Amino acid sequence: QVQLVESGGGLVQAGGSLRLSCAASGRTFSSYGMAWFRQAPGKAREFVAAIRWSGGYTYFADSVKGRFTISRDNAKNTVYLQMNTLKPEDTAVYYCAATSGSHTYITPRKYEYWGQGTQVTVSS
Repeated sequence: QVQLVESGGGLVQAGGSLRLSCAASGRTFSSYGMAWFRQAPGKAREFVAAIRWSGGYTYFADSVKGRFTISRDNAKNTVYLQMNTLKPEDTAVYYCAATSGSHTYITPRKYEYWGQGTQVTVSS
């Protein structure tokens, strides 16, 4: 069982930066692949970024490539999403998710555990 708690959301102007954190409980955090998804009002949840259990492989949605980075600290049971050059279209609730699968997945249904989400609002 893994419990996830996101933090770091807020209101920022376009062009600004935020860093989201996702703290995980459970001794097996290091064996899970982690990802960030986001969901804007009236839209489906969409993949943002993923990182494998070792941290050696990351994958990003085209919409955030070059602006966002994902990292993890297995000693702290935490995964991070650094968001730079934010745009109004990045406004959404951001969710952290964990998968026991060994591959990198962009489909929400591949992730067994989810956090409660943190709101990110980018003003123009």
